[in-house]
Formats: sequence, structure tokens, C-alpha cells
Amino acid sequence: MPTVPLHSPREKAAALACWRGKVEPQPLGGGITNTNFTVVDGDGKYVVRIGDDIPLHQISRANELAASKAAFAAGISPEVVHHEPGALVLRFIEGRTFTPQDVRDPRNHQAMIELIRRCHREMPRFFRGPAAIFWVFQVLRDYGHTLREGASRHLALLPRLLAESERLEKGVGPVDIVFGHNDLLAANFLDDGKRLWLVDWDYAGFNSPLFDLGGLASNSELDVAAQDSLAEAYFERPLDDGLRRRLAAMTAASLLRETMWSMVSEIHSTLDFDYAAYTAENLRRYEAAYRAWQDG
Repeated sequence: MPTVPLHSPREKAAALACWRGKVEPQPLGGGITNTNFTVVDGDGKYVVRIGDDIPLHQISRANELAASKAAFAAGISPEVVHHEPGALVLRFIEGRTFTPQDVRDPRNHQAMIELIRRCHREMPRFFRGPAAIFWVFQVLRDYGHTLREGASRHLALLPRLLAESERLEKGVGPVDIVFGHNDLLAANFLDDGKRLWLVDWDYAGFNSPLFDLGGLASNSELDVAAQDSLAEAYFERPLDDGLRRRLAAMTAASLLRETMWSMVSEIHSTLDFDYAAYTAENLRRYEAAYRAWQDG
């Protein structure tokens, strides 16, 4: 049997001060910036997220905590029941994690849009303290510096990718500002059978609504018709050609961000995940989205 390293994430989860008795954390899949567990303590069940700040990805656990509390107060995310440095404990919600197929299912679109709109409009009412801003194009510029400093194997691609990022930024143009989730993977939606919940606030901060809409579409590979339908439901009006093109630019940017995030993770992450394959897949999808935007 393999030995468990001293102070492993599981040991840390088991030793948190909130538990009333001895607990046995069980691995919970899905995290690629932290390590997650479920814990049963007494008659309660909880999710434990173990992870420190990750400056290379602009992840601040203080910001994640503040956003998680605001999201609970806004009624869109589970309750924070405990926190300490490097650990966040949330009340467990019995439900089903969404898949990309669920995001593509038109029967789920109205509920998803209502949840996203509540995030954008209501969370600032409850957020306490300094709030981050997540401007994807600045994130991409910073990733470029990190990749150069780390002698990434992708250095030859950087001049082209960063030049394309500048074109996309100009293509997005002026934006409205809302409070964004900024990581709308399918797995961050939970369905408890009665309603949807939104979880995982690592990248939360003020942003354009176009980024969440573009990220939702790109992460789950929505076709153009589905993306248009979701955007029209969000804005409550038909899309004109200008807004459609700006949304397409942000959708491509969200894929470029995921690509460069993975490139950085190839160098710096210690989690057991195939970042090289993730980079290749997202780069392929980004290049297709960029060409479609350029030709549109």
C-alpha cells in the first residue's frame, strides 16, 4: 500500500478544527486547482476544498472565500460552514453534477441563464471587502510573462497567440461590468432535482457578462445557434451583428485563456492531471474559434 505523505491534503482535511469527531475524508473528483473531499461528521455531510493561493493563476483564497459567502447569501451556492488557511468547508448538496451534454440541452437553458444573471446582478450586494477584477486579456498577458520565465515548451507560439489576443481585445470593445463567475465549466453546475446551484469561485470577480456567456459556450462546445439562444435569453433581446461578433471574440478569448492556463500548469502544477493533452485540445478548439471570428 502506498504511504500517505505527511500533511497530505487528506490529512489536512481530516484535521480541520470544525469536526466534532474523527472523520474520514473521501476523495471528490473534478478539481484541477485544488484537492476536494467529502466528509461526514455527525449527521452532516460536507465538501472540503484544500488549496493555497496560486498567484500564477491569480487565485486568491481570500477572494474565493468572500465570493463563496456572497454566493450563499445570494442563494446560488452552498453555505460556507468553516474556513481556515488553505481549506474551505461547504455544506454538501445532494445532486447531480452537470455534463457538457446537460449544458447543451435546451431544457436547461432558462434555469442556467437565470442563475448566471443572479450571479452577475445580485452578488455585489453581498460581497464584502476588496473585490478582484478578472479581465481575461490582462490574464493572458501575465501568462505570457510566466511562460517566458518558465521556459515553456510553447515559447514559439507565444508571439502569435498574444498578437491574436490583442486583436480579440479590440474586437470585444467597451463592456458593461458585472460580477462574474469566470469559470463556467459544466461541472460547476449542480442539479438537486428541484433547482440548479453554481459552485467553485476560484476566479470570481468583476468582468464583462460576455466572458461568462462565452466561457459557458466554449467549455461545453455549444453550436452557434445554441450560443445565440442563450445570449438572447440573457440579454432579453435578439442579438445584432455587432453584439454577436463581440461575443464571438470573447468566446475565442475564453478558449485562449484555458489553453494558456494549461500551458502554465504544465510547468508549475503538482496535481496528477494530463495538462499536455488538455493544452493540445484547447489549443485546437481556440484556433478554430479564432478563425471563425476572423472570418465572420
